[in-house]
Amino acid sequence: MPAAPPPDDPRADDDGAHDHEANDGRHNHGAPDGHPGHHDHDHGPDPAGIDAAVLHEVADGVHAWVQPDGTWWLNNAGLVIGDGAALIVDTCATEARTRRFLGAVAATTDADLVVAVNTHAHGDHTYGNGFLPAATTLVGHENMRRTLLDDPVIDGCPPVWDPVPDWGAVTRRVPDVTVTSGLTAHVGGRVVEVHHPGGTAHTDGDLVAWVPGVRVLFSGDLLFHGLTPLVFQGSVPGARAALDLIATFDPVTVVPGHGPVFGAADLPRVLAEHRRYYDLVLRTAEDAVARDVPPLEAARACDLGPFSEWDDAERLVLNLHRACADLSGRPMDVIAAFTDAIEWNGGPLTTHVCC
Repeated sequence: MPAAPPPDDPRADDDGAHDHEANDGRHNHGAPDGHPGHHDHDHGPDPAGIDAAVLHEVADGVHAWVQPDGTWWLNNAGLVIGDGAALIVDTCATEARTRRFLGAVAATTDADLVVAVNTHAHGDHTYGNGFLPAATTLVGHENMRRTLLDDPVIDGCPPVWDPVPDWGAVTRRVPDVTVTSGLTAHVGGRVVEVHHPGGTAHTDGDLVAWVPGVRVLFSGDLLFHGLTPLVFQGSVPGARAALDLIATFDPVTVVPGHGPVFGAADLPRVLAEHRRYYDLVLRTAEDAVARDVPPLEAARACDLGPFSEWDDAERLVLNLHRACADLSGRPMDVIAAFTDAIEWNGGPLTTHVCC
């Protein structure tokens, strides 16, 4: 998950006014100003709670760790089991969630975890790296390693999200092996290919993990299934272009970075939805830049249509900040982007990672 305003930045603060009415764990899209914004958070039993995560076998010896409901900080991860050796795809954001994932792995196989692959630098996929065995070789893109080394959020999360996540006793563990384009791992007789999309997409250090023997693809955050994509630390055109790489694998099963696992029959729909969303963001940004309209104003005027039903809809603001900055040839102001997203949302952004 992305770097956000540092904890001591005044623009990251709010007055603490946040409605915590019980809502049986479901999301409320009815913001006071009519846009699909602020989601109330229920601290009671939660369908997105830590106990909801399950390790699914999606092909012979290939498992997906799926954390409902896939919203902020709730990623998917994976396990590929060979003869006496295994490979992990990503970890989780918190100590508690990573320990539960690794506990499920240990209950499934006694194979040594010889390799782990990080699909990108965001903390929901990497903050749990330190709980991997010391002997596990960690692989990531060279840009991903650099980004994680510089990430301030692992040291303490700012009050952008509600509740403010507590990572637990996480440590900053970065890849031992870095790649620029890809590599092939041979793990107990299993082949796992690691590929870079060829340019900046979700981030500038994305990787996918492909298991060709059973045609399972771990897409990382190049795909969000049924949730709003996030590209504010990447490139909107680049994220759209990366969809073509996804299609070339012709997978039987796809484990997205967030959201439910899906099969080949659903891939054309998922790719088309992503393309339409990115096209909407680009059109809105192009119009905003042409008229010198700030991203927040453009987001408020944007008709999300069916995408308003996706959770984390406030990411529109972050994505517009990225697209407008790139179109204008200027750096993106991360603090302003999150401040605007909170404003659009009607309060801090909802996360269930604490539950």
